[in-house]
Parts: sequence; structure tokens; C-alpha cells
Amino acid sequence: MIDFENRTETTFSLELLERIANTLSNKEIELILTDNEEIRTINRDFRQKDQPTDVLSFPYEAMPMTPLGSIVISVDFVKDGSQNFGHSEADEFTLLFIHGLLHLLGFDHECDSGEMREQEASLIRQYHLPESLIVRTEG
Repeated sequence: MIDFENRTETTFSLELLERIANTLSNKEIELILTDNEEIRTINRDFRQKDQPTDVLSFPYEAMPMTPLGSIVISVDFVKDGSQNFGHSEADEFTLLFIHGLLHLLGFDHECDSGEMREQEASLIRQYHLPESLIVRTEG
């Protein structure tokens, strides 16, 4: 189940996100949609990086009955990404959600041997999404 908090004027359907989340976890996920200004503050306060970013993930401690964690997505990056990569904002939102969800599940593309990218590619194919996430994270 996704607990969605939309802090923007942009709306998205969560139906596909729910299906994706349910294939990977039965835990609740908090999803926050915000703007570059707020995600920059969160990134600065929690990661000491004073810049906006597309998606942040905050896994919760693995305990029975606790949610899996929180995903924060910048609507500004959703809009820019959809234009830059030539697909819909809904697709970009879904791609960023997948990326954040995999981080909640313990994947880390910064230190793994490609496992996160392989999982992303598998989900992208399974749900017939644009391959831009794979292309932009290669190398």
C-alpha cells in the first residue's frame, strides 16, 4: 500500500505504482511528491548535499509492522525528465518511483555490481516503461 502525500498541484494515478510495489513488498510505502525547493532542503538536511535531486529514499528499520520507508520525488525533475527523455510525466514519475523503491529494498547502484540496474531493467520491461532510466544510469 502506498501512503501518498502530494504537496504539488500535479496529479498522478497510483494504480501502476501500487502494482509494482506489491510485486516487491507487502509493506506500506510513504510517497511524497514535492518541488525542487523542498527536496533540496531535505537533501541538504539528511545527505549534506545542498542541491535539488530527482528522488530520495529513506528506508525504515526492518521491524515487524513498520512501513518499508519513504520515497520523496521532485515534480520539477518529473517534468524536466519527461521532456528530456521524450515520454510522459506519468512514465517519468513511475521510473523515479521504481528507482526509489529499489533503494528502500536495499539496492545501491553506487556500490553494487549492477544488480540494481538489472532489477530496474527487469521492471521496466515487465511494465512496458520507457528505457530512459536504464540509459541515463549506464556507465
